[in-house]
Amino acid sequence: MKIVILGPAHPYRGGLASIMETMAREYQSRGHEVVIYTFTVQYPSLLFPGKSQFVTTPAPEDLRIERVMNTVNPINWVRLGLRLKREQPDMVLMKYWTPFMAPCFGTVARIARSNGVTKFICQVDNVEPHEHHIIDKPCNHYYLGAVDGFVYMSEQVGGELRAYTSVPAIFSPHPMFENFGVVVACGEACAKLGLDAETKYSLFFGLIRDYKGLDLLLRAWAEWRPEGRKLLVAGEFYASREKTYALIEELGLKDSVVMHEGFVADDDVRYYFSAVDSLLLPYRTATQSGVTQIAYNFSVPMLVTGVGGLPEIVPDGRVGVVCEPSVEGIVEGLQRLYAEGELNRLKANFAEERKRFSWATMCDKLLEVYRRA
Repeated sequence: MKIVILGPAHPYRGGLASIMETMAREYQSRGHEVVIYTFTVQYPSLLFPGKSQFVTTPAPEDLRIERVMNTVNPINWVRLGLRLKREQPDMVLMKYWTPFMAPCFGTVARIARSNGVTKFICQVDNVEPHEHHIIDKPCNHYYLGAVDGFVYMSEQVGGELRAYTSVPAIFSPHPMFENFGVVVACGEACAKLGLDAETKYSLFFGLIRDYKGLDLLLRAWAEWRPEGRKLLVAGEFYASREKTYALIEELGLKDSVVMHEGFVADDDVRYYFSAVDSLLLPYRTATQSGVTQIAYNFSVPMLVTGVGGLPEIVPDGRVGVVCEPSVEGIVEGLQRLYAEGELNRLKANFAEERKRFSWATMCDKLLEVYRRA
């Protein structure tokens, strides 16, 4: 098949780019002709809450990546749609995670599909965004109505999707991230990160946004007050940095919380997951989380709240603990997670549980939707 992948890729940073590049490699390994069309402009600088959208590492030599898509230029959308209409790929694979992308993605898809050959298949992260805006539903209708089929990664998203479209859609869980390397010795990881190797660490990892509940975790941590253990927070602020530090001060947690601010480069991810013995995801809302799939790769037991698709990914008592998304619920979850011998018991289940999450399965499901569309 001739496959075009439309979405984030090098030089753009983050998990979405890693996902698109990984799927491109999987399809290439099967003999398909694959090209990734990524952005010239993904987010205007004024709308991007982080410090940089880009990585500085060289482009991968094994992938064909072209920067051709501008999300804020309607003329570009029309030109790209016409280009795809002429090129007639069998499948255009897209990822959808925010209604901001809908005008661009929807216009490209509507124009290109008119050739009667190309099918647009979407791996959908979110339908309803975590932070809501008045334009979300019209944007969703515009894009989701232009797609031939979907693979969704949590049943919550599947339910939301059915409110917009009746085209073929099937479930496949978020695959495990394997591109961050292998575990290293805890002492080596701590030395790399400037941590005390004699201290036990629990990890909060990823972009710091209000819906991810770091404030709930800090309040629970203050109430639990573990001895000989610290909370390591690693990520870039997309929420109020000042409120977080004020809360740490208010709760008297300055000696119990280690802050590593900033985007964590791919090459450094393994050190964080090797320096800790647990991952904490106190989310208020969720669909699924790519962070859980990093933990699967490194066999790090988790605490997750029972929201969205998190309990589907982290079944209670198998590789982690599921708790209520409240301070009291998180305290109870922490007590369960760190009960005597519990971390070792949970860690032993990873080899079996991770069999559910493969890129080959995800790519198979996308092709199944393509055939049914």
